[in-house]
Formats: sequence, structure tokens, C-alpha cells
Amino acid sequence: MNLLPHMAARLFGAPLMIHRPKLEVILAVLGPRIGLPQAAVPSNAIPDRSQPMGATGIAVLPVYGTLVRRTVGLEAESGLASYQGLATMLDAVVADPNVAAILLDIDSAGGESGGVFDLADRVRAATKVKPVWALANDMAFSAAYAIGSAASRFIVTRTGGVGSIGVIAMHADQSVKDAKDGVRYTTVFAGARKNDLNPHEPISDEAHAFLKAEVGRVYDLFVDTVASHRSLATDAVRATEAGIYFGADAVAAGLADAVGTFDDVLLELTDSLSQRLVLPALTATQGISSQLRLETSMNEPATPAGNGTGADPDRTDPPTSTPEMTIDDAQEVAELCALAGCPERISGYLAARTSPATVRGQLLTARADSPEITSHIAPDAAKPNPQSLNDNPLVMAARARAGKEN
Repeated sequence: MNLLPHMAARLFGAPLMIHRPKLEVILAVLGPRIGLPQAAVPSNAIPDRSQPMGATGIAVLPVYGTLVRRTVGLEAESGLASYQGLATMLDAVVADPNVAAILLDIDSAGGESGGVFDLADRVRAATKVKPVWALANDMAFSAAYAIGSAASRFIVTRTGGVGSIGVIAMHADQSVKDAKDGVRYTTVFAGARKNDLNPHEPISDEAHAFLKAEVGRVYDLFVDTVASHRSLATDAVRATEAGIYFGADAVAAGLADAVGTFDDVLLELTDSLSQRLVLPALTATQGISSQLRLETSMNEPATPAGNGTGADPDRTDPPTSTPEMTIDDAQEVAELCALAGCPERISGYLAARTSPATVRGQLLTARADSPEITSHIAPDAAKPNPQSLNDNPLVMAARARAGKEN
């Protein structure tokens, strides 16, 4: 018989963050090899998962199988995934300039507790650099959920489940079996706790208390991690009592954000990336007018001086009913003033919420009557220069809009 004592040491006497049915599967597969009786193995014990497909700019990280701290290169063959290997992949895609977002494709019942919180912290840190989403496809239990909860958005499939926020530890007492086999183990040790959790003796009260305390300590870490990542109260997380939640129930419990398929998530994430690319461009053009409007509202007097007549907006009294001004209107006003060479007038127009059509008319009149405005125009403004104001996209847009309205 090929005994695997190192595997037995990782299964017994150590806190595990794993869904209990999966633990039974592992024991059924490895039991005879670690000195336990043969047990039946469910036909669907080890899922056959093909490599995931990724969308352009989206790196898909597979989090499949039983999770362990580290392995020796047998992950694919044994159905294991190591925190060490996942961390390496995560670091690589975070550093890759061609990767715009990351999707954790999770199908795991959990595994060892050692190393899982370090990886969860790594995932959380990655969300500060790039969007990191997670999908329970179909299982994200225990340690796998701890990892997924660190993502900025968590989706679960209709048949998928999340949760099992708990910790479990086992002790195998083989003393009765040893007696039947005619084997007696004698242990010589120094230090009162050195022989704790000896599988060839019944567990002592002291050893039981120690193991229970360690399970409680890891459980507290688990609860605090999920509560922080999902913005939940720790009492709410504890109230799940390590239960599992499927589909819409997971969303209702606050353990997931939405229900969707793998393709749905890729499509939504791609759309989110498109918006992230567009928004900075809009912000760049809207920022000046928005800031001027804010400064005007804070610094301008409630009732501007003047008699409400003339072309200068700074001397125009605001109407009794303040007209609405959209961001597009404010942007157009700023563009018109910049085009006319009098950006100093922007704040006054925005304070009075003057319509773009009125601003255009006043600027044209002022330009015809006053050389002050034309003096701001460079002598070579009409020359074909790639850097000239005439080629500015904002100016071109303002002119096109002005032509439509006139």
C-alpha cells in the first residue's frame, strides 16, 4: 500500500476552509492511501473543465478544484490549484499592459486555510489597479468564496452557489482499527502538546480544546474578511452559519451582486471597460466648465451688480426663475468663449446660466463692436497649422453645432 502521510497531515488536525461534501470526496479518493477504509466515490467527484476563453483585454483566471497553499506541479492531474500559483498568475496579468480587466472564473469547493487570506488580500489590492470581477461558475464555497469576495464585483450563475463561510477540522482516531490489525503504536515525546492529535490515540481534552480554538481563530479571520470585502456586518456573515446560497438567494443575502452566465459577465465587463475609456475624455472637456460653475456658485454674489442690460454677462441680473443648464450646454458655452478668445467670460455666463444661443449672439456682436476680442486672435490663426485652434476637435464640434442652430 502506498501511504501518503504528508497528505494525511494536511487533511487531519488542521483547520480547513472547504465544503463538507467535498471533504468526503477527498477522503473517499485518498482514504485507502492514507490508511483509511475504502469509501464510494461520487461519479461527478472531479469535474472535467476545459480552459476558459477570454475576451479582448480581459484575462480569465481559472480557480478550479481543491485549493491548497502550494503544490509540486501536479495541479492539473490531481485536481488541485495552489494559492501560490494563482498569486503568480494574478501578478502577471496585473502587470500586463495589454490586460484591461481580470475575471476570476471560480469552480471550487474550497480547501486549505493556510495562504487563502494572503491571496484574498492580493486580489483586493489588484482591484485598485484594474477591474477584478469574480464569477461563481458554479461553485465558490469556503476558501474559494474568500478569494472571490475580494473582487470588486461578484456574479453567480443561476445554478451556482456561494458561501459555506465556515471552518472545519477533523481528527481520525485509528486506535480501534490498530487493535484489530494487531498493531500498537508507542510514542515517545517531550513537551506536553507534542503528541496532540495523534491519530493512533483518542483525542485528549487538551488537544480538542486547542483544535477548537484554532478553528475559531481562522473562522474569525474568514468572517472579518468577507464582511470587509462585501460591506456586510460581521453579525450578518456569522448568521449565514456556513450555509450555501444559490442564484438569486446569494444576491439577496449580499454575498453576490448579480446572476448571470459566463458570457453575460464577459459582455458586461467589456461594456464597463468601454465606458471607462469614454468617461475620461468627457471629463477632460467637462472639467473646466464644471469647476468654473462650482467656483462661481461659491464666490459670486447672490445678486450681480448691473442693470441687466448690455452684452457683458457679468452685469446681467439672473432671472427670477433660474433656467436649466445641462453639462452639454455648459461645455458649449465654454467652447464658444474659448473660440472667441475671451475665456474670462465663461464664469459669468455659467453663473447666469445663459443659453448657448444667447452666448453665441452676444459674442458675435461683441466681436463686431470691440477690437479687444479680435486682438486675442493670433496673426497666423488662419494658416494651416496642425496645432491651430481650427483643428481642435472641441472647436470643430462647437462650430458644427452652431451651424445647425443657425
